[in-house]
Amino acid sequence: MDLATLQSTAPATETVFAFYDGLAAADVNFMLGRWRGEGLNTGHPLDGVLERFGWFGKAFVDPERVHPLLFKKRGGIRALNPGLMPMNLALRCPWLNNDVVAAMFRVLQPLMATRAPRARLRTVEFRGQCTSAMVYDQLAIIDVFRKVDDKTLLGVMDMKGMEQAFFFVLRRDQS
Repeated sequence: MDLATLQSTAPATETVFAFYDGLAAADVNFMLGRWRGEGLNTGHPLDGVLERFGWFGKAFVDPERVHPLLFKKRGGIRALNPGLMPMNLALRCPWLNNDVVAAMFRVLQPLMATRAPRARLRTVEFRGQCTSAMVYDQLAIIDVFRKVDDKTLLGVMDMKGMEQAFFFVLRRDQS
């Protein structure tokens, strides 16, 4: 099994975890830089939401300064404050994943913009391996990463109260 196959088949969570568990740890220094995000559909209520709403990825400036949510805007990229994101609403109401709500989100983005970093990088033990994790400052969320290769990460969002893991892919931004 490889990442391309997983991304093209909408696998079960257990299948993705089997792949994830076989990957190498990502150390904190490896994480530094800007990364483009992609979905990995597993039937999770958040599948496709970030992409529809214009998600670009994440930026790891250093272990203490992380921008966890970068979104595309006209002429560039904008960091958003995750504390202003209605995560629980998105989980409870998957019907909000539509073009009308996405357009409204884009209009409201300037109100959620931030220059301040909103997360930190730490090494945590997850599923039996110590690896890099992004700890959100304002939310009970930890994104835990494993290396697919030197330019690709597989992340899993671990959110308090969320029953199913949410997976995503990060690719090192070359621009």
